[in-house]
Amino acid sequence: MRITNLNPADEIGASSWMVELEGHRVLLDTGTHPKREGHASLPLYDLVRKENVDAIAVSHCHHDHVGSLPIAARYFPNAHIMMTELSYFLVERVLHNSVNVMSRQREELGIKEYPLFSHDEVDELAPRFQGFRYNREIEWAAFQKTRAGFLSPVLEFYDAGHALGSAGIMLRGQKSTFFYTGDVCFHDQTLLRAARFEDVQADVLLVETTRGGHASPPGFSREKEIDRLADAIQAVLKRRGSILIPVFALGRTQEILALLALLMHSGKLRRQPVYIGGMGRVFTEIYDLEAHRTHRQHSNLQLNEALQLVVLEKKTMDKMKMGGNKLFVLTAGMMNEQTAAHDLALRFIEDPRHAIFFVGYTDPDSPGGRLKLSQTGQPFHFSTLGGSLTRHCELESFDLTAHANREETLDFIGQVAPRVVVLGHGEKTSRQWFRDQISRRYPRMKIAEPLPGETLDLA
Repeated sequence: MRITNLNPADEIGASSWMVELEGHRVLLDTGTHPKREGHASLPLYDLVRKENVDAIAVSHCHHDHVGSLPIAARYFPNAHIMMTELSYFLVERVLHNSVNVMSRQREELGIKEYPLFSHDEVDELAPRFQGFRYNREIEWAAFQKTRAGFLSPVLEFYDAGHALGSAGIMLRGQKSTFFYTGDVCFHDQTLLRAARFEDVQADVLLVETTRGGHASPPGFSREKEIDRLADAIQAVLKRRGSILIPVFALGRTQEILALLALLMHSGKLRRQPVYIGGMGRVFTEIYDLEAHRTHRQHSNLQLNEALQLVVLEKKTMDKMKMGGNKLFVLTAGMMNEQTAAHDLALRFIEDPRHAIFFVGYTDPDSPGGRLKLSQTGQPFHFSTLGGSLTRHCELESFDLTAHANREETLDFIGQVAPRVVVLGHGEKTSRQWFRDQISRRYPRMKIAEPLPGETLDLA
């Protein structure tokens, strides 16, 4: 077994791994780096572009895992492109939206490399997409290899509980097994239930380490965080301020909308319109339509019926007065430039009536991350477009993550009991926490942290 880390940076970035198992090769994920632009945002495909790749398997449809799929498909034109059936309903919309964003960035920011692929290319690629149910074994090797006498390994998707369609990926060969967690959540969210990884056993485990640097405080519970968020929203509305909750269009938007719907239904919040982005609305409709296929709570909760959702167009937002108790759930979670959350934040940050509430991971080097670290009354650099601002708005963070807590992940590693655990998808400090804890609790396990472009040869 050989594993190559194709992430171009030693941090959370463009997730992509090449795995060679018993003579067959599969590319796991095809992300883009959220803090880089143009070709610099891509995985290190040049290192493996001459390889004969049998399959591309996508863990889920967030951009840092699927954003460069059309480019990977160019390099490996004979590879099967595999994902869960729920991701199959999402992937084309995600990629077409990427083309729109890149085209706008070319015009507004002068990034001449954009777009890296076109709408026509996405349309031409779509017939190669294959969607599969969870817990079905799939032979993924190229036909010519099986005819030549190779025994095909199998691939199986496991429900990862992170976002609609998210999956851990099992590879089973004749002599060894490999499991890739992707992004995973081991606790129930408002809609999605926890990952179903209970029976996972593997020789090699590639595990995300996103939350390695985050310790849960004593007495923490998700229920208490929800109550704290409800109280904070009520306080802002009472003083006739407005609230911005920056979220990712896929996953975070729907989880927060479901939470608001339940709080309104219970009377903890009064019923009122909720302003959302266009892509957030698209994915919310898919969440509603595919509720019967999804391992989730509140399966009868239809968000478009339970809430008065208003899609906020940019022209409307620019003219809108921000007073009067408005509630915004807008993309993007990192508040990057050219997003609705970024543009609205520019109007909120220096106004003490308003509040910005974070409900998930935010990269420290993103505009959202810099805002999160800012101090009341102190100037800080928000973004290139926003420049230096002085924060007077209320700012709070609520731990409603869609990633596994580090203690849950550590327990899972012990459950799988691999010979080798590979640490990925985390900052250096997060991986170091896992390295220390694994060494202490599971001293017989070999730990690997391949750097960008590095290959592990696990004989």
